[in-house]
Amino acid sequence: MIKHQKKGTPSLFLRTMVEEIPEYEDESLEPEPGEGSEESTADRATLVSGMYESWFLDYASYVILERAVPYVEDGLKPVQRRILHAMKELDDGRYNKVANVIGHTMKYHPHGDASIGDALVQLGQKDLLIDCQGNWGNTYTGDSAAAPRYIEARLSKLAGEILFNAKTTNWQLSYDGRNKEPLTLPVKFPLLLAQGVEGIAVGLACKILPHNFIELLDASIAELKGKSFEILPDFPSGGLADFSKYNDGARGGKVRVRAKIAQHDKNTLLISDIPFGTTTGSLIDSILLANDKGKIKIKKIEDNTSDKVEILVHLPAGISPDKTIDALFAVTACEVSISPNAVIIENDKPRFVGVSEILKLSVKNTVKLLKLELEIEKSELEEQWHFSSLEKIFIEERIYRDIEECETWEEVIEAIEKGLKPFTKKLRREVTRDDIVRLTEIKIKRISKFDAFKADEHILGLEEKISNCEYHLEHLTEYAITWYQNLKKKYSDGRERKTEIRHFDTIEISKVVINNEKLYVNREEGFAGYGIKKDEFVCDCSDIDDIVVMRADGTMLVTKIADKAFVGKDILHINVFRKNDDRTIYNLVYQDGKTGPYYVKRFAISGVIRDKEYALTKGNKGSRAIYLSANPNGESETLQIFLKPRPKLKRQV
Repeated sequence: MIKHQKKGTPSLFLRTMVEEIPEYEDESLEPEPGEGSEESTADRATLVSGMYESWFLDYASYVILERAVPYVEDGLKPVQRRILHAMKELDDGRYNKVANVIGHTMKYHPHGDASIGDALVQLGQKDLLIDCQGNWGNTYTGDSAAAPRYIEARLSKLAGEILFNAKTTNWQLSYDGRNKEPLTLPVKFPLLLAQGVEGIAVGLACKILPHNFIELLDASIAELKGKSFEILPDFPSGGLADFSKYNDGARGGKVRVRAKIAQHDKNTLLISDIPFGTTTGSLIDSILLANDKGKIKIKKIEDNTSDKVEILVHLPAGISPDKTIDALFAVTACEVSISPNAVIIENDKPRFVGVSEILKLSVKNTVKLLKLELEIEKSELEEQWHFSSLEKIFIEERIYRDIEECETWEEVIEAIEKGLKPFTKKLRREVTRDDIVRLTEIKIKRISKFDAFKADEHILGLEEKISNCEYHLEHLTEYAITWYQNLKKKYSDGRERKTEIRHFDTIEISKVVINNEKLYVNREEGFAGYGIKKDEFVCDCSDIDDIVVMRADGTMLVTKIADKAFVGKDILHINVFRKNDDRTIYNLVYQDGKTGPYYVKRFAISGVIRDKEYALTKGNKGSRAIYLSANPNGESETLQIFLKPRPKLKRQV
């Protein structure tokens, strides 16, 4: 088995495993003297097989959990989480060199600076969590960002509000055990849906499309109010999109996205938005390719894109702008189809869900975090109230004088504890040794300047804050709704929907592309196509058309046009086939069988299966077509029939 593996290029895992098993160091793979060769070899083969399976599963799990699929709690991949955590550690309100951010992140991410830099640029280009300065590239043109030493970044105000809280964060050791990093960030916003994500793992792929910031907040509020909601993607590149088959972002859905094209003047088209996932360069290349193949006709293209998309498509004289727009959607990257596939990591396992379920999980997590923050705040306020009250008693009742004659530390503690005892009924919890130690640390200057009135005001203020926390905890849903509303009020400016929601009609390519070929037929030999130019000319066509062929034996065939293809001998009719064409009417006269009666048939052809032969007659052996015509506008015909003379037959015509 190992010898067979070595003939090709061995996999990394199998090669590593072989190196680590001493029994396989001998290239001959012969058993040691005294060993049973068959049994020993079988045992070793089983061992390697088991190890390969185990190691591959470990690798697959690692790629799914640590590289490609986001966690539902914060919507981030590990590298993104580590970048944001590193930026929080560096955050002082000023910009940091991206090279410095990358270096700091390497304390947590064990995959080198290139992967960190790429992930950081992608985060910055989403214009949500990172405030960028310098040349961060252009998502419209596909231009890359400047080198990390030339560009700067800092966390946005939104990131500071929704991402971080050390008190509610679960921590873990970094890969080298020297530092602590967050297991997940305490994100209080459906960040995963706002940013979108794409990743390819082992055995599964993830593709969650970006959604609109304001619409996500509105949907979160609707969820808390128990109302129904629908969220649809919103692409940063704008454009038009048909979400009729979105399927809530789950597997099996499809989104059609189109560029925004308008008629600039009589012979010029203006493309002002491009489909998500494309660039101006790839779009222009697809248009030029379609022109080279003769599917469309253009004069030239100008790309004036900077901070906004502006592509001018100049048309030759006599070319219809409306038809060209439809052709651009049909045969170029001006229309793309995107298949979403929402998958998340939940409880350390991948799970396929819809975007509505992701939003509900986000809202549930946000409410949980808000509750935890309120509980922590209440606990801290109660602790402050307790010590402020204790300090007031200690100073006002002059308990500090009781320790003047104490000679040991234990006597000091006992004296303070004894002095406080008559007043502890006012407190909300018992006085601990740590509380007494803190009282001994109060400076004489503070005691001498103690103001009882200000102390009472401070305690009342703490009681009011504690009361507010308790009220919010009792009305947690209303508190969460207010939190979302404040977030929307502070950060919604400039985040209006960019992608226009439309319902697209189906464009038949054959009706909009330019006829770039000519159809020829050799009736004698039965060949047809656009490459046999010495034979009979039929009509103009394009290289994507289908052709319909009707033969003398009463059979019909629809096939894709080719350079040269055999379509059958004795051809009576051949032309370009238009699907769902109910205007073209065929008139057929045929004899049923060799000696059977004659029939007249009038019919249209709407839809057929390509390359399947159809019988236009009843299908009896020896049937033949006597007369066949095709009328594009369904015109009626009059046929003159000559009958054989017979006795007593008065009308022979």
